[in-house]
Amino acid sequence: MTQQLPQVPSTEPDLAGVRNFRDVGGLPTVDGRRVRHGVLFRSGHLAHATAADAVFLDSLGLHTIFDFRNEADQKLEGPDVELAGVRNVNLPLTDPADGAVFWKMVRDGDLDELREILADGKAAGRMSDTYREIIKERTGEHSRVLHALAEDSVPALMHCAAGKDRAGLSIAVSLLAVGVEREAIVADYLKSNDLHRRYKVSRSDNSPVGMSPEVMELLSPLFEARAEYLDAAFETIEEVWGGTERYLAEGLSVSPETRERLRLRLLDAG
Repeated sequence: MTQQLPQVPSTEPDLAGVRNFRDVGGLPTVDGRRVRHGVLFRSGHLAHATAADAVFLDSLGLHTIFDFRNEADQKLEGPDVELAGVRNVNLPLTDPADGAVFWKMVRDGDLDELREILADGKAAGRMSDTYREIIKERTGEHSRVLHALAEDSVPALMHCAAGKDRAGLSIAVSLLAVGVEREAIVADYLKSNDLHRRYKVSRSDNSPVGMSPEVMELLSPLFEARAEYLDAAFETIEEVWGGTERYLAEGLSVSPETRERLRLRLLDAG
C-alpha cells in the first residue's frame, strides 16, 4: 500500500528560527527518475524554532528527525523543538572533544591567532579533512541512517548545527544510495551558501574589530559550502572502497534489497 504523504508547498517557507531548510525532492537520478517531494528534508538545527515554525514542521508529517549534532553542539544551541509523534534520532558525527581548542579559538581568538590557525588555506584544508574523516570513520552511523530510511523513517528531516556539513554529507550519502546524479548532489549542497540560508557567525567579540572584514574572510571557509569539501568526500570513497557500489555494500553494509527499498521510499515511480 502506497504511503499517503502530506502536501508540500512548492515554494520554500520563510522560517524565522530555522535556517537552511529545504526539500531535496526533484533531484534527478542517473536512470531518469527523481527524488519524490515531501520525503526527505534538510536544515540547520531546530532549537530556535518559533511556534509558527513548529506548526510548519508539524505539517510535513515527519516520521523521523535525524540530529547529527554532538553533545557540545546541543549544549551550545539547545535541544530541538518537540514535535508530536515524531521520532528524534541523535547520531553525532563528530566527537564533542574533537577540535574543542580550535573552535574556541574561532569564537574567541584575536586577529593574530586567527591568522595562525586559518590563513594560507589552513581553514579550507581542515574542512576537507573533516569530510574525509566522517566518510571513513562514521560508516556505522550512515549505515544506520540508510537502513532506517529503507525501513520506515520517511518523511525524514536531517540536520546538524548549520545544516551544511554533517547533514550535507548525510544527505549526499542518501542520495548516492538511490542513484542521484553527482552534479545534482553538489548543486543542492551548494545551496547552503544562499544568503538567507547561511549560518549566523557569532563570536565573543562582536565589535567592528572582532567582526572585521579580515576576520570574516579568515572565517569564511569554515562557514561556506564548497564543492572541494564534498569532492574530498567523494575522493575518499574512491580511495578507500574503489567506488560508490563497494562503499555502500561493504562500507555501509547496504544490500541490493535495502537499496531497492530505499528507491521505493525516496524516488518517484519513474
